[in-house]
Amino acid sequence: MFLLGVLAARLNLEFRGDPERKITGLASLASAGPAQLSFISTGKYLPQLLQASAGAVIVSLELADQCPVDYLISDDPYRSFALASQLFDNAPKPGPGIHASATVSPESEVHPSAALGPNTVIESGAYIGPNVILDAGVYIGRDSRVGEGSRIFPGTVLYHDVYIGENCLIQGQAVLGSDGFGYAPGVTGWEKICQLGGVRVGDRVEIGAGATIDRGALEHTIIEDGVIIDNQVHIAHNCSIGKNTAIAACCAVAGSTKIGANCTFGGMVGVAGHIEICDNAHFNGKTMVTKSVSEPGSYSSGTALMRSQDWRKSAVRFSQLDSMHRRLTALEKK
Repeated sequence: MFLLGVLAARLNLEFRGDPERKITGLASLASAGPAQLSFISTGKYLPQLLQASAGAVIVSLELADQCPVDYLISDDPYRSFALASQLFDNAPKPGPGIHASATVSPESEVHPSAALGPNTVIESGAYIGPNVILDAGVYIGRDSRVGEGSRIFPGTVLYHDVYIGENCLIQGQAVLGSDGFGYAPGVTGWEKICQLGGVRVGDRVEIGAGATIDRGALEHTIIEDGVIIDNQVHIAHNCSIGKNTAIAACCAVAGSTKIGANCTFGGMVGVAGHIEICDNAHFNGKTMVTKSVSEPGSYSSGTALMRSQDWRKSAVRFSQLDSMHRRLTALEKK
């Protein structure tokens, strides 16, 4: 619980209203009650604002005069609401200590302030930094490192030689450092190429549930500071992801691809291997990136939603495009 005046100070926002008003939680603009904080980031929701009964609302200066309840003024209400959510975070956080069922190598280093949950495994040469939280069933492989303030949720696996920076969040069942998909064809079948690199993850990185980040074949796979990766994303061996890039669910990035900073990838984007993508490139959902991108901007591929009957007709016409092009070219020549 925060008094409104204290909450405004913590968020570094100007406010109007009762500084002693108690704010006990967050809620949507339509459902927030007298003890809850909400926000409005666009005029699209102005009708809800006019009907609001929240204890307080985070608003832009342009909408402040139309707010019927106490309010906090922000240049970016959505970001301010995100910061407020961190103040009200209710995720359970265990205190420091090592659970009796954990297996910790005597040749590892675990900081006294770290929390190791049930059935965690820490291999030889691993380092667990200050205030790290490892939830139940987390495996930390040989010579891997987890930096200060990071949290790893249940069932996550870090293979050997995987470095996690400071203040990272890795959701449950993620796998970092698994072998890349490297094979050479031979007379009797495929010959495995042993993956000799590791994984290096920067600071303030978030990795979603079930995500997989392969280790490098010779050099490291690199995830730079501030990257956010959604659930079920696959990053193949030797990829490099630039600072503050965001990758939504079910994307797949093939090996040795270099992605710049501040890029965004919508859901189910596929990226071919051995290409380079510049900074500030943005890809809409289900885009297939087949070649390097050197110009910042927004990119799309695939086709938009249409009725099934129309789609079937269009699918037939797709197969006719080449012959239509040839006939058109011939007519233009005549």
